[in-house]
Amino acid sequence: MAFNRQRQNVQAAKVMHIRRNIKFLLHTRKKGDAQNGKNLAIRMRISYAGTTIDFPTGHNVDSVFWNAEKQCAIDGFVGKGNQTTTDINRTVDEYRSIANELFARYELLEKRVPTVVEIKDLFNDMVGRSKINLPGPSESFFNVFDMFTKTLGLQNQWTSGTFAKFKTIKEHLLEFDNKLDFYAITDGKMQDFIQFLLHKKGMRNTTVLKNYSFVRWFLRWSATKGYYNGDVHTAFKPKLKGTDGNSKEIIFLTPEEIKLLQNHVFKPNESYLEQIRDVFLFTCFCGLRYSDVAKLTRDDVKNGFIQIVTQKTVDGIRIELNKHSQTILEKYKNVEFPNNKALPVISNQKMNDYLKVLGQVCELNEPQRIVYFKGNIRHEEVYPKWQLLTTHCGRRTFVVNALRLGIPAEVIIRWTGHSDYKAMKPYVKIVDELKEQEMSKFDSMFEHKNSK
Repeated sequence: MAFNRQRQNVQAAKVMHIRRNIKFLLHTRKKGDAQNGKNLAIRMRISYAGTTIDFPTGHNVDSVFWNAEKQCAIDGFVGKGNQTTTDINRTVDEYRSIANELFARYELLEKRVPTVVEIKDLFNDMVGRSKINLPGPSESFFNVFDMFTKTLGLQNQWTSGTFAKFKTIKEHLLEFDNKLDFYAITDGKMQDFIQFLLHKKGMRNTTVLKNYSFVRWFLRWSATKGYYNGDVHTAFKPKLKGTDGNSKEIIFLTPEEIKLLQNHVFKPNESYLEQIRDVFLFTCFCGLRYSDVAKLTRDDVKNGFIQIVTQKTVDGIRIELNKHSQTILEKYKNVEFPNNKALPVISNQKMNDYLKVLGQVCELNEPQRIVYFKGNIRHEEVYPKWQLLTTHCGRRTFVVNALRLGIPAEVIIRWTGHSDYKAMKPYVKIVDELKEQEMSKFDSMFEHKNSK
């Protein structure tokens, strides 16, 4: 008997319990209803797992006939359509019972927490209502994806570039499986998607992981909104070679290369390259992203510093000006640009094209080795540095050279707006390697003297 009792206790311990709170409240539709207290709608409110859902009961009552503590109607009420206290309380008891039965199904049979959509559908079905209008299984995933991009885009003030990224992600998902739905999202399905990006789209591992991170973001949002009940966004973490950041190449300019750009004398027909050079060097000396330089106005330039709200992260940052960045701003102080801009900035795409021309003209030819993986296959390519120049190289140049000058990473983060020290690790690694190379020069310091 003791064994059976122990067995029963173990089985009882395995029963899942979903914590929830079921209340019946009076709903005020418009301002003044609470003071009026007449004909207020009664709603059932279910709260669970950080989510709240309201259901209309179809009954109304005057506030003087409602016991808020016991959540029931008081004797003597007769409403429209001859609704009585008995009718109201019968519905309240019925709805509470159905709600508890609904959760019991998931506790005993499903053994999981239901989504908001599942709660709504099952409850409406159990009380005999038609289901709420939701997109069908074959299209719900992509409809919700559109809702996600629209909602988050407005909420986070996405740039056109971010919207374009998610449009591309959706196109990849449609090409992968145009009948994809939330019920099909499993570890295996996402692994198939990873393979699709690798082999069908020919992406590098780093690009694949970036694409998947966007999908995870969408699934995480969908889970919080009740559209998705799985855990792939937290459980499935693909391991792809070359994505740990250790092999990431950071293209930057050395102080000697910066000097080459500063001292270059441009031909009369290369004035456009001179402006490209100036804007690029400005990022090398202050660490701003291209998007922030592009919208920098003269009003953002104060006495000895610039103060802006960044475009990408919406952070307020203050960057003190050094003599190099100050000189560039002074050069264009009396030149009129549209919208009171401080510098002659062109589109990012055109500037990236012209930077490669600039690098060629200034002979930035140092070989740069690029290593990347596609699946398990390692690829290695060598390019002259000018061929890899982009606007973002200016920001990277600022960080690397600031670290080489001994400026603490904590200070640099305040200038650049990087989220944390982790983002600085690749730069610190570069500087450590440079220091090691410099220290090795001592090894041959007396070799010439000893050979005599």
